[in-house]
Amino acid sequence: MIAIEKADLLGHVSPETHPAFVQLNSASTDEGIYFLRAEAAEAWMKMHALAKHQGLDLRVVSATRNFDRQKQIWENKWTGRTLTQGQNLSALGLSDEEKSLRILKFSAMPGTSRHHWGSDMDINSVEEDYFETKEGISVFNWLQKNAAQFGFFQPYTAKGVLRENGYEEEKWHWSFAPLSVPFLTAYKAQIAYSDINGFEGSTSAQSIQVIEKYVCGISAAPFSLPI
Repeated sequence: MIAIEKADLLGHVSPETHPAFVQLNSASTDEGIYFLRAEAAEAWMKMHALAKHQGLDLRVVSATRNFDRQKQIWENKWTGRTLTQGQNLSALGLSDEEKSLRILKFSAMPGTSRHHWGSDMDINSVEEDYFETKEGISVFNWLQKNAAQFGFFQPYTAKGVLRENGYEEEKWHWSFAPLSVPFLTAYKAQIAYSDINGFEGSTSAQSIQVIEKYVCGISAAPFSLPI
């Protein structure tokens, strides 16, 4: 079992230089430069090979994002430099809690993202519309049928009785359970709200229960997988 430090959990790492991470083969990505922990990368390449053999083109479009990258994404939305669901949040007169909840529909607070861990990735597209196309439906159906045999699961399934809290459904986001389950266990044991800081809006984390409702607001599926 790997030793999991606070820095690993909060994203204060550099995957480019961290010995546990490897760069993904460009043949399995959208030609961007992406990193995963070695165990997740190995499982991904096996899954990618099977999909290719069966005529399906899977591509990673995002993988590990450290704290600094997540902060950039978050603060761009916070300030309105990036629109959130088509709106400039800084112009709406929202409270910090309201603004955070708008961003949290699809984007994590820095220090709380599963993408910090090197276990999670986004596949083919991060746009909902893609998964309503013929190709996107085929990709999602294939992943639902085959991903578990490689250790992957969809953490953000459709919200309902089995998943009441957290982000909206993300059909593109898949997680390598043999890593992400122990990382989540370590997160719950080691991270307090005092550790979630260093970005605009961080003071709202506790009042909106970002750990309980978002970090822990995932599908129960990984606990039925062999890890």
